Amino acid sequence: MKYFRLVWSNLLRKKTRTTLTIGSFAVALFLFGLLVTIQTAFNQGVEVAGVDRLVVRNKISLIMPLPLSYEEQMLQIPGVKAVTFATWFGGYYQDPKNFFPQFAIQKETWLKMYPEFQVPKDEWSAFLADREACIVGRKTAQKYGIKVGDRIPIVASIWGGVWEFNVRGIYTGARTEDDTTQLWFRWDYLDERRQWGKGTVGWYVVRVENPDDAMAVAKAIDERFANSSWETKTDTERAFAAGFVKQMGNIKLLILVIGGVVFFTLLLVTGNTLAMSVRERTGELAVLKTLGFTDVAVLWLVLGESLLYSAQGGILGLAAVKLFTLHGDPTGGFLPLFYLPPSKMVLGLLVALATGAAAGVIPAVLAMRLRIVDALRRV
Repeated sequence: MKYFRLVWSNLLRKKTRTTLTIGSFAVALFLFGLLVTIQTAFNQGVEVAGVDRLVVRNKISLIMPLPLSYEEQMLQIPGVKAVTFATWFGGYYQDPKNFFPQFAIQKETWLKMYPEFQVPKDEWSAFLADREACIVGRKTAQKYGIKVGDRIPIVASIWGGVWEFNVRGIYTGARTEDDTTQLWFRWDYLDERRQWGKGTVGWYVVRVENPDDAMAVAKAIDERFANSSWETKTDTERAFAAGFVKQMGNIKLLILVIGGVVFFTLLLVTGNTLAMSVRERTGELAVLKTLGFTDVAVLWLVLGESLLYSAQGGILGLAAVKLFTLHGDPTGGFLPLFYLPPSKMVLGLLVALATGAAAGVIPAVLAMRLRIVDALRRV
């Protein structure tokens, strides 16, 4: 740290070049943070999936229903602790752009299956007492200014017509990663009002007694309904969520490829900048060595410049992407969780410092090996 002022002075020597180099790091880290945020959004269901929950859907497709009678049959299977169900509603609020997930849920068992979702007791009691009630997630409520007591219209794209609901509660998540964009309403109200599909549900969620027996229970469920008119496909909740991510392609590989290209380019740019800086200061470096600076000290002076470039650019880029994510999902509901975790910010800064160190190694070694006589001869 005792040479910090000297390193800082060298950065200020060419202000335009310094600004552009720091800007390059900032742009690269902004892109890194954005890609990581998108990956986190896609993987949110996988990361927070319950280890003791199974998802049971129609074997043909998720959009095909299952009969309500399966609930009691699954409760009789050894290893099954609890069962709930839901149906996808598929509507929008006021405008087709205002999309968020809406589920018709089994009111008695839904919160028991998902204890990470938290609803005040008085609000949940009001929900149970009102046939046209709904519960709205915190993020959706904040986005559209929805409050408890409001009556909101949802245009049903699947079932048709405008359905109006009384907002009886706002739910929150126990974890940052929990999805608080959903709207829940009572399945019995859906079944009463819809014109077709009565007596069916979209999918079941099963809690097992022992997570270690999850696969065995899943197999038993599918065997119970094999060769029936409504065959099932049962997966762990984690596998079910991962299936959706795979449909979007290999996001992780995409991030690695794009990030690799960006940081390799940044490596070349920063290395070239430092090489130019060392060539311009050949005589000064020789004078420093003449005054008693060791070869190692000169190496760290040059390497320190590179690390300072990367640290400033990294902090600026990560701060910018963090501010960007604070505004929430920019896709209008496609990425419900748009959040940059602190751990990923630390990783980004470490990547920036590593890139800066790699870019500065060759110029720093050349400066360290510089002979005083040769350097002064070039002046």
